This record gives sequence, structure tokens and C-alpha cells, in this order.
Amino acid sequence: MIKLRQFWGNLQSSFWFMPSLMVAVSMTLAVVLIEVESAGLNRWLIQWPRLFGVGAEGARQMLSTLAGSMMTVMGITFSMTLLALVLASGQYTSRILRNFMRNSVTQATLGVFASIFAYCLIVLRTIRGSGGGDEFVPSLAVFFAFVMSLVGVGVLIYFIHHIALSIQASSIIASVAQETNAAIDRLLPIKPDEELDENENGDEDRHPIFKSLDELVWYPVPAARSGYVLDVNNNTLICLASDNRTIVRMEHGIGSFIVQDTALVSLALTFPPEQKLIDTLNAAYSIGRHRTVGQDPAFGIRQIVDMAIKALSPGVNDTSTAVMCVDYLTSIMARLASRQFPPLYRYEGETLRMVVIVPSFESLLADAFDQIRSSAEVNLAILLRMLGAIETIGSLTICPSRLRALDQQLQWIAELTARCFASSHDRAQLEMRLSKVRESLECQSALRALVGKD
Repeated sequence: MIKLRQFWGNLQSSFWFMPSLMVAVSMTLAVVLIEVESAGLNRWLIQWPRLFGVGAEGARQMLSTLAGSMMTVMGITFSMTLLALVLASGQYTSRILRNFMRNSVTQATLGVFASIFAYCLIVLRTIRGSGGGDEFVPSLAVFFAFVMSLVGVGVLIYFIHHIALSIQASSIIASVAQETNAAIDRLLPIKPDEELDENENGDEDRHPIFKSLDELVWYPVPAARSGYVLDVNNNTLICLASDNRTIVRMEHGIGSFIVQDTALVSLALTFPPEQKLIDTLNAAYSIGRHRTVGQDPAFGIRQIVDMAIKALSPGVNDTSTAVMCVDYLTSIMARLASRQFPPLYRYEGETLRMVVIVPSFESLLADAFDQIRSSAEVNLAILLRMLGAIETIGSLTICPSRLRALDQQLQWIAELTARCFASSHDRAQLEMRLSKVRESLECQSALRALVGKD
């Protein structure tokens, strides 16, 4: 299933898959309409000679014109798409190019023009004669070619409108955030705040075996190829650990880069693993050349952070785009505030079988804000927006560990304020806002204490 999911994701992010399907459908439609004409099932068409009474020569000219026009328009569409990719890559970040390539509107537009071209060629090939008795003109198929060309004009107009919208910073950031939120909803369940485990990623005191994990003999399993970890079949790893009566310790989490022949996982064994077991463990991993958001929400955060850093660079200095990035990062972290993250330790009954590498709320919060804070040392608007983000996220959780992580972000902003702002007015604004946000987090901590007493 992991390989199939990776294959399907690659198909969705290609420029050829959807257009190829549409071309196949148009070719099938052309053959069907021609067969209807040749079988004499279209006698009712003579009732509308102005619509379907085209001659062989006129049909050839029209189809030739439509086919040539569609190829020209398709070339223009490709040029506009490549221009949009270059602009987006240069102005924002190259990591968003897969989002453009996955866009269904762009793929469908290319497919429409290619389909009309293929359709016209097939119909054109079947026209015979130029007024003689053996003349054959598939009138219905020619009429559909005319209708499809009108549809193509509408698609071209809409595509120009779509490209103008899609290269705007707000559209790009919103698209990445939407994909990231969808991954969060799929991977992380919602859990009431009072039920969140304070040590959800730290079960060291649960079982005495944790005290002796470092004393075990660990045999590394080498990776079969280099690339980014896109997905891991945890059920397969647990089954393998159970069958071999061992513990599997992941050395790389989803989104990490693996170098061939370095440790992919480690096994707690008294003897080196067999090659068959090594191959099976490698098959449980999906490794590719590019990170994807599907199983890795941290990559969505990384893309938005890259856009914010690029916007805050001296050569660009686009504060408005950076503010939008902080806003959408706030929405992502607010969604994560009430999510239960997977545990580090996986069991089969009471027996430990896996030690995994998973993200935590604290690590994702650091990924979202640390680099932006460093790049916005004297940018009052960004720091005020980040303080607002911390207040918003804090209002959605009463989990102590998450509130501590948010409070730590406040402390770092306070240090930055004292060190970098020479203007007393700007410093006073930040200090006032810091005080209000700190009070808000303290209120959430007090609420947690009340819930604990209840």
C-alpha cells in the first residue's frame, strides 16, 4: 500500500497523467461518433442541415484549423505555466513547485487542448471525397469538434484567470496551509485537552526495560537507497519485531534524509540479521527524492517558513507576505494544539516492539517560529504578529507542556526586544504586548489547575 500511495502521489503531481487520460477519452469519443455515422444511425441529422450539413472540403478545413489552433494554444499554455513556475520559484521557494504541478486546473487545461487536437486528427483522417458519390463526412463528429473548440476557448480564459490568482502570495500560502491542515486531520486525532498525555512522547518510566535499552546489542540495518522518508508501514515493522522476538528502533523519522548503507533501523538481536529480514525492513519504508506533505505535516510548515524567510530577506523586504505566513502558521499550530501525537514506544500487548521517531507539538512550534523570529530581529510588525499567534495558540490548549513551549517562545521574543530595539516607543509596544500574552498563558495554566482538581 505504501508503494501504491507513493506511485499515485507521483502521478497526481505529473503534467502527463491527467492529460493522457483526457486524450484517451477524446479519442474514444471520436471513434464512437464516427461509427455511429458509418452505421447509418444518424438519419435524424438531415433535419438540421445548417448544423450538420458540412461538406468534405469544408470539414477538412475546419478540423485542420482547429487542430493547428489547439496546438498553438497548448504551446502558449505550457509557456504560461513554466513562467508561473519560474516566478514562484524565484520569488518564494522552489519547494512549492510540486504544489503547482499537482494543480488540477493546470493539468485539466493542458488535457483539454491536447484532447481537442487528438480528436480533430482522428475525425480528419476518416473524411473521404470532395463531393463525389463515395463521399463520407462524419457530420456529428465534426459538430462535436466545433463544440469542443468553443469549450477550449472558455477553458483558456479561465486558465488565464487561474494563473493570475495562483501566483499571488496569499493563494500560494493558503494552498500549502490547506494541504498541511488536511494531513493533520488525517494523521493526528483530536483529543480533549484534559485527556492529553503530559508525557505523550516520553514513556521512559512505564516499564523497567527502558532502563536497559542502552545495554542491549543493536545491529544496524543498512538503507537500500538514499532519499527522503515519505512513509513507514509501522504494522509491518511491529509484525517483523514480533516474529523475530526483537525490538525495532527507528533511526530516521518521516521527512528525514537517509544515505544509502547507513542505518535505517536498528534491531536488538544477539546475532546479525539475515539478508531476507533486511530486505523486508527496507520494503516497509517508502523513500523518494522529494519530501511530501501527505504523511509529513512538518514539510508544509517548512514551506511556509521558507517563504517568510525569503520575504524578510534584505533583497526582498516584503513584510506583508511574511505577516501572511505567520498568520497561516498560526492556523496550523492552533489546529495542532488539540491533537494527540503518536507515542514514541509501540507495544504488542505488554511487550515493547518499536521505538519510533515522531514529531511533537514543541518541535513543530520551534520549526514554525524560530527562524522567522531570528530573521525579524528589528521588524516590529512581525514580532507583534508572532505575539498574537502565541496568544491565539495558547487560548486553545491547557496542556502544561505546550503552554511551557509557548512561554519559552515569549521569553526569546523578550530577549530579542531588549537586545535589538533601540527605539523606546517600539520597545514599549512589544513589552506591553508581551505582558498581555503572558497573562493570557497564566490564565490557561490556572484553568488547567482547576480542571485537574475537578
